Amino acid sequence: MKAYYSDRFVLPLPEGHRFPMAKYRRLRERIEHELPQVSLHEPEAATDGVLALGHAPDWIERLSLGRLTEAEQRAIGFPWSPAMVERSRRSVGATLAACRAALEDGAAANLAGGTHHAGPARGEGFCCLNDVAVAARLMQAERRARRVAIVDLDVHQGNGTAEILRHDASVFTLSIHGARNFPFRHRCDGDLDVDLPDGTGDAAYLDALDGALRALAERFEPDFVIYLAGADPYEGDRLGRLSLSIEGLAERDRRVFAFARERALPVAVAMGGGYCPEIERIVEIHFGTVREALAHARAGAGRADPRVAAS
Repeated sequence: MKAYYSDRFVLPLPEGHRFPMAKYRRLRERIEHELPQVSLHEPEAATDGVLALGHAPDWIERLSLGRLTEAEQRAIGFPWSPAMVERSRRSVGATLAACRAALEDGAAANLAGGTHHAGPARGEGFCCLNDVAVAARLMQAERRARRVAIVDLDVHQGNGTAEILRHDASVFTLSIHGARNFPFRHRCDGDLDVDLPDGTGDAAYLDALDGALRALAERFEPDFVIYLAGADPYEGDRLGRLSLSIEGLAERDRRVFAFARERALPVAVAMGGGYCPEIERIVEIHFGTVREALAHARAGAGRADPRVAAS
């Protein structure tokens, strides 16, 4: 199985910034040491033309050249720099590469990504460019998939993804998230949003997930899944407000991959958020997701039917 990393492109942050940038490097290093069956690759940066599948050209240009207003920079939460733009493009490129690899091997992963708050002409919540929405559109443009399901299990609602894809009946956006969490205003609803109260634990979360996956299967027939596997529903996450254990999150992953395996669907994974002060907890959760993706690939599940591209 292939996994794509972009942690070499380090985003310079002020001292004390709450975003745990080190988690990406530590996740890659743990995979190198413990999962030799996963081959690690550095992605290419997404081009302007590819990004325009999900974003307005004016936004791509202003972001790239650093012509953002102070309010736009505050909404993103990162200080602008050329390194921020390069890292954002590489992260989108990693999800694009993971999607293509998943169609060959059954599963693949971006060891970052999940930047689901970026809308057509804005960024917010540590998200500049929306990797999952762009990837869904590109897989269709390349005739690699017809109908894509985005299963977003970050603790925050995927408002940017929903906004980009809200008029696209060929992509289904499912988001399970905390009801009283970011984004607090101007939220764009997806195809299926499940709001959970503060403190939701393993049992209630998994029941909600089962119900959401049943509803997805009843309403939509995907031939490809992009899974956004946030670590921030964890009980120790400082931005999460839910109360899942590490084992509960592992069971979440198993159920998503079981859903895909029952339908012979390839799965591309993006990591999403994770803000626990103990970075090793975040790494443990994401490592478990990669391990489940590897099991999905080993099972031979989800390898693409070559007739999809030809039809």
